[in-house]
Amino acid sequence: MSAITSNFTHHFLIAMPSMTDPNFTRTLTYVAEHNDQGALGIIVNRPIDMTLGALFERVDLTIEVDGFSEQPVYFGGPVQTDRGFVLHRPAGEWHSTLNVMDEAGLTSSRDILQAIGSRGEPAEVLVTLGYSGWAAGQLEQELAENAWLTVPADLSIVFGLPPEERLAAAMQKLGIDFANLSESAGHA
Repeated sequence: MSAITSNFTHHFLIAMPSMTDPNFTRTLTYVAEHNDQGALGIIVNRPIDMTLGALFERVDLTIEVDGFSEQPVYFGGPVQTDRGFVLHRPAGEWHSTLNVMDEAGLTSSRDILQAIGSRGEPAEVLVTLGYSGWAAGQLEQELAENAWLTVPADLSIVFGLPPEERLAAAMQKLGIDFANLSESAGHA
């Protein structure tokens, strides 16, 4: 196993048009952790047919704060789709949080849902069911195969834009229009 040469923590992965895995076609994935053990991220532009209000009902919690009940829940990836993950800013102090470079947190413990429901904190949240994971070296291999483009993450894209605009906005950070991407790529 070789050591990783680049760290894509706090980056976006933009699925190339040639992506054949239906879980990732036309997705924008936020990488919360990337190290020699592998990578972990969540898809941030694929809402599912469920609101936070409905999710809270399923887990016997209430939302007492305006503005959260109608927010969509997202498909975060094909791993542990029965488990919730909350991408949020600021990171804060929760029972089970992966702090991402002092920029955000990815939390999987119930206490953050309780705080959202009772206090509306943290205010910037994206809730997913499931996550995206890569074994050691797998993401690097997929990058070498041109399955993804990478760009440093800008969380204002995640928290400030509707889901259907996020992929294009991330592409714009690279100066690329998704419509102009080719399904095949070469190596120089």
